[in-house]
Amino acid sequence: MAKSNNPFAEFDVTKMMVAFDPTKMMVAFDPNKIASQYKLPEIDVNSLVDYQRKNVEALTAANKMALEGVQAVAKRQVGILQETVATATEAMEALGKSGSPQDAAAKQADLVKQAFEKTIANMRELTELTVKSNTEATETINNRIAEGLEEIKAQALKMN
Repeated sequence: MAKSNNPFAEFDVTKMMVAFDPTKMMVAFDPNKIASQYKLPEIDVNSLVDYQRKNVEALTAANKMALEGVQAVAKRQVGILQETVATATEAMEALGKSGSPQDAAAKQADLVKQAFEKTIANMRELTELTVKSNTEATETINNRIAEGLEEIKAQALKMN
């Protein structure tokens, strides 16, 4: 049998694996030694935890405001629906009592005008509720971002 020219043909992987000791590698790779070599600043873990806690609190508060806003809009929509049903019932009774076709047409035009104006007012009210809720939630997040940036700046200045 001819000898192979491949230098890896007789390579025994099992011998390499027996000799492999990852703990020896970790002695060489000591993150603390590397950090001290390059004089990396120490990180204040308590400040970091406090920073993240404040972020979570701000998100929680913003979510609560948003949920309360959604609930207020939904509650108002139910109220509007109830008002609309009551108004439509009254309108149908009024139209049924009209005398001539001309009176019915005049009443119908007046009812359509009132319904249109009421719809616009309701839409405006719902929009204002939504905008108010979104603004409050957004301001909470924006304030936290500004505070967080100041905290990061303060920590960066401490590291010098």
